[in-house]
Amino acid sequence: MTDVLTPDLCVIGAGSGGLSVAAAAAAMGVPVVLVEKGEMGGDCLNYGCVPSKALIEAGKAAQAMRGAEKFGVAAAEPLVDMKRVRDHVRGVIGAIAPNDSEARFTAMGVKVIRAAGKFVAKDTLEAGGQRVKARRFVIATGSSPAPPPLPGLDQIRFFTNETIFDLDELPRHLVVIGGGPIGMELSQAFRRLGSEVTVIEAARALSREDPELAAVAIAALRGEGVVIREGAKIVRVEALTSGVRIVLESDGCEDAIDGSHLLVAAGRAPNVQNLGLEQAGVNYERKGITVGKNLRTSNRRIYAIGDVTGEAAFTHAANYHAGLVLRATLFRLPVKVEPHLVPRVTYTDPEIAVAGLTEAQARETHKTLNIYRWPFAENDRAQAAHATLGHIKVIASAKDDILGAGIAGKNAGELIAPWQLAISKGMKVKDIANLVLPYPTLSEVSKRAAVTHYQKQLGNPRLGGLLRFLRRFG
Repeated sequence: MTDVLTPDLCVIGAGSGGLSVAAAAAAMGVPVVLVEKGEMGGDCLNYGCVPSKALIEAGKAAQAMRGAEKFGVAAAEPLVDMKRVRDHVRGVIGAIAPNDSEARFTAMGVKVIRAAGKFVAKDTLEAGGQRVKARRFVIATGSSPAPPPLPGLDQIRFFTNETIFDLDELPRHLVVIGGGPIGMELSQAFRRLGSEVTVIEAARALSREDPELAAVAIAALRGEGVVIREGAKIVRVEALTSGVRIVLESDGCEDAIDGSHLLVAAGRAPNVQNLGLEQAGVNYERKGITVGKNLRTSNRRIYAIGDVTGEAAFTHAANYHAGLVLRATLFRLPVKVEPHLVPRVTYTDPEIAVAGLTEAQARETHKTLNIYRWPFAENDRAQAAHATLGHIKVIASAKDDILGAGIAGKNAGELIAPWQLAISKGMKVKDIANLVLPYPTLSEVSKRAAVTHYQKQLGNPRLGGLLRFLRRFG
């Protein structure tokens, strides 16, 4: 006989979002069942954020050796042992894995079922020979690579973010299809480790970002030797004895790029297959499960969070969704997703970080904008570190309400935090301008950009008249 579990909450998917829901609910004494068919920790821990950043750090270490001369230290070409780099990546995953492990969540009081889950009714899920009849369900199954249907691609060996980190040999020439964040981050990392790298992008590299910020990172990658082919149409992919050939078409003519390894970093699809969503009465489309602003699906008992919704595909977005769903399911509070509260970072070097609206987005709803910029080259700490590439760009309304901020430069991902706080709290540019920040730090670029808010007031004749009046009194 199939066992029937009756928890308050059943979470499908043990990635970042699902784990956040399960951990918080269990901490409040709520009975929770967690269903996961694959690795605990999901894509972020095993194939995404964690391994990619570990590889990026290895690349940075190699690049630091090449660039040591500018600090008065003898430069050297690094000797890269790809097997040890792979072990470094696996070691980082291994160090974090206990936080996401089945043992830890079981100790919290969560019932963990390591099997595929499938809805068999609107209020019942079946997994591992057990039935779960929960009061509420949260689908947090994430997304997976979905390579584009390129002619010949299905006939060759290629890598995705789920397999590239298992390489134990350094690619001689890595060809990357896709100039989005994943493609650009890994392209730079492998180039710094010593591979020849070519990126093929159908449109514009880093097309989601403000062009002036994207240009900073793209120029840096090209300066390091990454070849970036934008506006490229792939005609077909062919297998070679020594690797792979990508045939491109440009102006009616074909040309080819031969590589030893191919990374496909274009296209992802929500993990909605074999979940029994039809039986659960949950509507979904190609881009993901359809949810309202409160993340509830067409079945009032079921919520969906993270990548599977087709919205912002970031770990921190899934965690944000998790917090909202906990408020809705446990406390019956009204919740609403606010997309502008989710920042994003592209971890190239220099990094690109964005909070709130871009200039193009802001102009869709605001006739007048105030734009404030400040270059890293005018920052003393950046000069000391020889990290002067890039700038900050702040987008404000006519009344100087902060609408968005973008940073292209060293540690941009860390520097964006106060701007995200300012946007979430409805602050003005002068609030950042009035901050007292330690010197010398990179964070001063934010203050200096905000201080330019006052420059427009210097030409105000009323201000000049006030100063002349006050001077009469000494």
